[in-house]
Amino acid sequence: MKIIKTIKEMQLISDNHKIEGKKVAVVPTMGFLHSGHATLISKAKQLAEIVVTTLFVNPKQFAPHEDFEKYPRDLERDFQTASSNGSDYLFLPDIREMYPIGFHTTIQINDITEPFEGQFRPGHFDGVATVVAKLFNAVRPNIAIFGQKDYQQSLLIKKLNHDLNFGIDIVIAPTIREADGLAMSSRNTYL
Repeated sequence: MKIIKTIKEMQLISDNHKIEGKKVAVVPTMGFLHSGHATLISKAKQLAEIVVTTLFVNPKQFAPHEDFEKYPRDLERDFQTASSNGSDYLFLPDIREMYPIGFHTTIQINDITEPFEGQFRPGHFDGVATVVAKLFNAVRPNIAIFGQKDYQQSLLIKKLNHDLNFGIDIVIAPTIREADGLAMSSRNTYL
């Protein structure tokens, strides 16, 4: 598995694979990969010849009082998990690559983002929509795999894909749970 750090290189790699007639699947993550992520990566490998796992802790979806600085990170573990489950590339951009100086664009999707979690986390889903659109433009996938764990987010991704005409096949995979029934999450390490 190869680590890619720039959008331009990721686009070139993806475009070249697609010219060769290969399907490209992306599994967007914020890292600290667990068995749920491994299942998504394996599913992507079943559906496409090339799998890109993204690893980017997106500051735009964290409110000032949330856990951006404390969010769990373990690059070595993430590399091993992604590689052993079939990922061909780990797209690992830094903050300046994703949000260069002067970046002021935000994607807002109304209705879906306002109720439920959106009531308590203003701006969160705008950050999610913005980063996912940027990841879609960087990877240029045929297929994108997301977990069903966050139902509201899965609706947002489908709407983003439809409204902005990305033309990506969005696959929502079942939630993977801990032995006690808790949905797997990178933040479970806090418990």
